[in-house]
Amino acid sequence: MSQVGIFVGTVYGNALLVAEEAEPVLQQAGHQVKIFEDATLADWQQYSDQVALIITSTTGQGDFPDSIAGLFHAIRDQLGHQPQLQYGVIALGDSSYDHFCGAGKNFDALLQEQGATRVGELLTIDAMENPEPEAVTTPWVEAWAKLI
Repeated sequence: MSQVGIFVGTVYGNALLVAEEAEPVLQQAGHQVKIFEDATLADWQQYSDQVALIITSTTGQGDFPDSIAGLFHAIRDQLGHQPQLQYGVIALGDSSYDHFCGAGKNFDALLQEQGATRVGELLTIDAMENPEPEAVTTPWVEAWAKLI
C-alpha cells in the first residue's frame, strides 16, 4: 500500500475537516497517512515518490489560504519535474465567486506542468450545494484509495 501525505489549505476549517474524514478511510484501505497543516517544502519532498492528496479551499479571487500558499509557491519556484509523484486534489469553493475552486485548480495545473501523475479526477466541492463537504468527499476518497 501507499504512503499518503494530505496537504491542507484551510481558512475556516472545512478543508481540515475533510482531511480528518479522509484519513481513516485511507487507513482502512491499508495506506499510511499523515496530515500536514502549514506544510513545508521538506514535508512535501518526503512524498516526492509517494502519493500526495491536496485538500484546499479557495479565498478571495482564486487565492490560496495562508496555510498552503507558501507550499504552493515553494513547489512552483524550487522544484521542477516531479514524475514520480502521484497525487489527487479535492478543491473546496463557492460557485458564487468568479474563480470557483481556483486554488485547487491552480495546484492541479502546477503539478500537471511538473509531470506528476494525477490519480482520478479533480474533485470540486461547491459550498452553495454541499454545506457538509464530507458527504461528497468520503465516497470520492473511498474510490481514490483503490486507485493508488
